[in-house]
Amino acid sequence: MTVPEPRIEPRAEPRVIRLYESEAKIYPRAVHGWFAVWRWVLVWATQALFYGLPWLNWNGRQAVLFDLDARRFLIFDLVLYPQDFIYLTALLVVSAFGLFFFTAVAGRLWCGYACPQTVYTEIFLWIERHIEGDRAARMRLDKAGWGVEKLLRKAGKHVAWIAVSLWTGFTFVGYFEPIRALGGGVLSGALGGWEIFWILFYGFATYGNAGYLREQVCKYMCPYARFQSAMFDKDTLIISYDAARGDPRGPRSKKVDPAATGLGSCVDCAQCVQVCPTGIDIRKGLQYECIGCAACIDVCNDVMDKFGYERGLIRYATQNGIDRRWTAAQQWRRVLRPRVLIYGAILLTVSSVLVWSLAMRMPFKVDVVRDRATLARQIEDGVVENIYRLQLMNAAESTQRFRLDVTGLDGLTVGSPHGELMLQPAEARWITVSLRLPPDAATRIGGGVHPMRFRIERVGADGMSADRELFEKSTFVVPR
Repeated sequence: MTVPEPRIEPRAEPRVIRLYESEAKIYPRAVHGWFAVWRWVLVWATQALFYGLPWLNWNGRQAVLFDLDARRFLIFDLVLYPQDFIYLTALLVVSAFGLFFFTAVAGRLWCGYACPQTVYTEIFLWIERHIEGDRAARMRLDKAGWGVEKLLRKAGKHVAWIAVSLWTGFTFVGYFEPIRALGGGVLSGALGGWEIFWILFYGFATYGNAGYLREQVCKYMCPYARFQSAMFDKDTLIISYDAARGDPRGPRSKKVDPAATGLGSCVDCAQCVQVCPTGIDIRKGLQYECIGCAACIDVCNDVMDKFGYERGLIRYATQNGIDRRWTAAQQWRRVLRPRVLIYGAILLTVSSVLVWSLAMRMPFKVDVVRDRATLARQIEDGVVENIYRLQLMNAAESTQRFRLDVTGLDGLTVGSPHGELMLQPAEARWITVSLRLPPDAATRIGGGVHPMRFRIERVGADGMSADRELFEKSTFVVPR
């Protein structure tokens, strides 16, 4: 009996999937409408703020400056030091709950209108359209062979993109170094290595993200697209296609009554896909790639107007509103649900506490450091002396005078410095302070470590009284 040899199947080659391999380049079409106007309002507002703030003078200096060398942040009248890190924490909490609140109400409002990726993509697309033309013209230009016209248009676009990117990088660095001095360094060619690096790095990031990556940042790099579904529910206002009204889809003449042909309101023009910056078809339902820019709403309303149909085939609506055919008023009543009210209450509370805290914050700060080289020593007549280093920080935009005293230990006095201390606006100064305890008081309390407090008083306008005072805990060491 002959045993047949086993048949060996040829090994299949492993399939290699390359990111973006199957994706065609997206050519967003220009769109006009109510939501497009609001998107450009946000573009102008955010960029006027970003580009303009560093050039604004306030009390004789830059209005907003994150001075890392001096370890202080200057924000209008506020002077913040590393000890004020709690305010950054509160600001992050406010930002987080603001994001939760607005997402629960109406989806990705941040992404669609104010996210830097959206804003700079809009700016770069505006430049591209004005140099290369709208969607069809850009597609023809990319398919055409290289010639003088294509070379000039492409070169002009990239020159404009690079100019905007470098100006953005320059402005970004201008928040960390006085922008007028930075501008002088650019003009004289005297920039330092780090300034050059960060201008080029931030400019390159702007150029790459807004010029090339665009929707890929939103679809693959931004984590918000992935976890947004956890923040939605059936009463969240999202951009929705009304399938019950729009289907079945199909082209038709403007003169044809769609009801007579069995068609819905959707004329299947695909303009909602052409204007989408991420290239999705909203008619397939909500997708994580949707950034909520509402461009599809504007263009669909325009098509409905041309055909004489009612607007709102694509609109902001809730899932419950679409399924149950609710009116806009009914949907808005459901928007103020417990989740939104809780987010709103927390947001309002934290914001109020932050504003109140900033308004009531002390206009000066103190940081105490023990001199480890001389913890305690006896000087003339048996007096015990401890040496400290105090960092006194003026957190106001005016000159302030201070008096230094100690409490908590009978007989303890300030040996030096004597008299008042004066600090210029936003000045921080290290001061060496000696505290002295008479020998009888030292004998009475015994050797060891004893708690005490520094008291720093701000001298009032009359030059005598103390209108604000600050206490800082420390210890005094008596040798055994």
